[in-house]
Amino acid sequence: MTDPPLPPSGAVPPVPPAPPTYAPAPPAPPTYAPAPPAPQAGAPAYPAAPPGAYQVPVGGYAAPAGSYQAPTQEEKKSGLLGVLALVLSLVAAVVTPIVAGVSGFEIGRRIPGGLDATDSDFLSVLSPARDQVLWAELSFWTGTALGIAAIVIGILAIRKKQARGAGIAALVVAVLGPVFFWVVLLVALSTGTAAGFLP
Repeated sequence: MTDPPLPPSGAVPPVPPAPPTYAPAPPAPPTYAPAPPAPQAGAPAYPAAPPGAYQVPVGGYAAPAGSYQAPTQEEKKSGLLGVLALVLSLVAAVVTPIVAGVSGFEIGRRIPGGLDATDSDFLSVLSPARDQVLWAELSFWTGTALGIAAIVIGILAIRKKQARGAGIAALVVAVLGPVFFWVVLLVALSTGTAAGFLP
């Protein structure tokens, strides 16, 4: 094994290059990470993140635009409109047919010969049951007005989402109300006519 050759005597070793006279600026801290708050007296000091580590914002991550957000809770609205519509429709579809049924039974009992709509003197045939005819007519117009009001208020209740179920039920009952009315009146009138023939 041989040693490396030595430089000749009197030779000067080479001079290393001079360091630059300027120092590069340290990298600027990221703009999204605010400086951590200064520790308070008595508070535990957390270790600093190592250089080059990813910095998490202090307030946490911001929600991206357009992300899912939980729906806001709306105040529960009063169900007055739906309940009012339902009550009006029930009165129109139940109470007025009962009044008409009682009146129709009495009309049939007082006029046992029946009603002939082709008779030229049709209205004079009703004179023995004049009061009952008036009650039947009043119940018809009352039921009509209440049914229309129930339909309008029921639509408003559905639109404003105030007891929508009651509003829908009010619409159904109010629409079926005239059917109930005429069925009850015709059955009561027929029953009263049959009862008028009995001794």
